[in-house]
Amino acid sequence: MKKLAKFGLASIALLPSLAMAAAPAVADKADNAFMMICTALVLFMTIPGIALFYGGLIRGKNVLSMLTQVAMTFAMVCVVWMVYGYSLAFSEGNAFFGSFGWAMLKGIAPTTLMGSFYQYIHVAFQASFACITVGLIVGAIAERIRFAAVLIFVLIWLTFAYLPIAHMVWAGGFLAQDGALDFAGGTVVHINAAVAGLVGAYLLGKRAGFGKEAFKPHNLPMVFTGTAILYFGWFGFNAGSAGTANEIAGLAFLNTVVATAGAMLTWTFGEWALRGKPSLLGVSSGAIAGLVAITPACGYVGVGGALIIGLVGGLAGLWGVTTLKKWLRVDDPCDVFGVHGVCGIVGCILTGVFASSSLGGVGYAEGVTMGHQVWVQLESVALTVVWTAVVAFIGFKVADMIVGLRVPEDQEREGLDVNSHGENAYNQ
Repeated sequence: MKKLAKFGLASIALLPSLAMAAAPAVADKADNAFMMICTALVLFMTIPGIALFYGGLIRGKNVLSMLTQVAMTFAMVCVVWMVYGYSLAFSEGNAFFGSFGWAMLKGIAPTTLMGSFYQYIHVAFQASFACITVGLIVGAIAERIRFAAVLIFVLIWLTFAYLPIAHMVWAGGFLAQDGALDFAGGTVVHINAAVAGLVGAYLLGKRAGFGKEAFKPHNLPMVFTGTAILYFGWFGFNAGSAGTANEIAGLAFLNTVVATAGAMLTWTFGEWALRGKPSLLGVSSGAIAGLVAITPACGYVGVGGALIIGLVGGLAGLWGVTTLKKWLRVDDPCDVFGVHGVCGIVGCILTGVFASSSLGGVGYAEGVTMGHQVWVQLESVALTVVWTAVVAFIGFKVADMIVGLRVPEDQEREGLDVNSHGENAYNQ
């Protein structure tokens, strides 16, 4: 029976020392080109993908604030990643953190290999994942948070939540040792960001006028454009996580197509049944739901399993932004938790089911049953939720003590664009 650990970044990124020892003497040019293209695609997902998607979802008086937050957190993550982030996430260490052995990328030369491609490319590829994860969070705290507070929070959360969880899942840490499966970021990216955003939304409180005024997306064509960019970039996200241009990259690529299509259909038809009309926002949201749901599973499940995950993910996301959001009584402007949190959890759990070779997947590790794998997946979800929630709470509280978390109500009502940045997106 094939072992899951042999596929994806599990083989080249989880244990860098072993990967380096087994690396070929000469880099594979095709793999290098493939990974550089995938890295560029994932970077494209954040700027402009997330920026446009979230920018269109919020009100016009705050769109520049959103674009600025996404761009500046992107820059901050890139710098932190090179200084110490990559080292703490991917170097050898303990079960929860790496070491500072690769701080400022010392010890990594242009010719150093990570598997069949140069390690510098791996540094950039993983930086792109960290960037988009942080970018996802700002959608949940939009339209009322101080810009300085965002930057302070991101520095704390990236260091103490993203880096250890990435190490635990992708660098031979606690969850990897436990056998958790996360091909491209169900726990590390989507659940991680969604829970942090949910904590922030609760601590900030609801926007002024929430529940009394109509808060509608100000630019749906912008939302659709952002969705299209995210969809395009997601192939780098998922296929690139194979770490090489092989059959598993091809499987992840096809599964991404199939699951996304399935989720678009179930979300749209579900919305049509509930509200009487299908909407462009529903089509766009369904696409994101499918992409999120298949992310942890894309290199482990067969095409049939991917389709089911997508179909379920679409309905789960629709439930998350309608029913669950009301139950939680939270103001999450871009439905970060309803889509990324709910569909990330669904995808992680179903990975444990459809990875089974009897259901078309690549098969479990030797001696592992479906029941055991699903239990491990649940454990990984629970640990991620608790860890990131605690760190996010501390991060937001520290930001609140230093600069204050929320802008004054009069500035909020006038808009963050003019008050925080001195600009207007549109002519008044």
